[in-house]
Amino acid sequence: MLSRTDWPGQCLICRAWPAATLCPRCVARFGAPVPRCEGCALPLPLPAGAARCGACLREPPPFERCLVAAGYGWPWARCIGQFKFRGDPGLAAPLAAMLVAAPGVAQALAEADLVLPVPLSAERLSERGYNPAQLLAQAMAPGRVRTGLLLRPRHTPPQHGLPRAERLKNVRGAYAVDPPKAPLLHGRRVALVDDVMTTGASLREAARALRDAGAAHVTALAFARTDEP
Repeated sequence: MLSRTDWPGQCLICRAWPAATLCPRCVARFGAPVPRCEGCALPLPLPAGAARCGACLREPPPFERCLVAAGYGWPWARCIGQFKFRGDPGLAAPLAAMLVAAPGVAQALAEADLVLPVPLSAERLSERGYNPAQLLAQAMAPGRVRTGLLLRPRHTPPQHGLPRAERLKNVRGAYAVDPPKAPLLHGRRVALVDDVMTTGASLREAARALRDAGAAHVTALAFARTDEP
């Protein structure tokens, strides 16, 4: 298993030495904020005259806002792949720092009563050994993350590689709130954290389960978002 010690004092992107794991120069160059729809986090065409895209105005998502740090392209797709699929949980801290610095995220975390990671199924968690969304959430909000409240009782095939229609179908009904803990959600504000958002199917289904259980407000947070619906 790889770890942060494989790049001691070296930027993962530009290989500058010595440097932070994600050096400030690369973060500024490749992670500059762009105008995004506050409903689905897709880039909005410039000039950004509205806060939401047409799709979110026609069919509002089950969360009030969706905030991301970067687009899911180079170099962030590579960083997420290292973090998520190649056993490098140490990347949680620098990725979380970027997400907290994204517009609106720090305020959303401060206003949240509960910070919940999107859960993995038991099978996926056993296979991977850790939940990337949980590590991001814990790095962003130490001591405030609740696990075991939002569950993923149904195992599904991985979302990556599936076409949009199959992604939407794949996670339908995949999330549930633990019934004895449901009263904790009544009237509360929730920050829902995931690592990557593609079609948004997972975040939508998870947010829908929270709202159905009584959550008053859900803000979705993800490190990266694909720039196509």
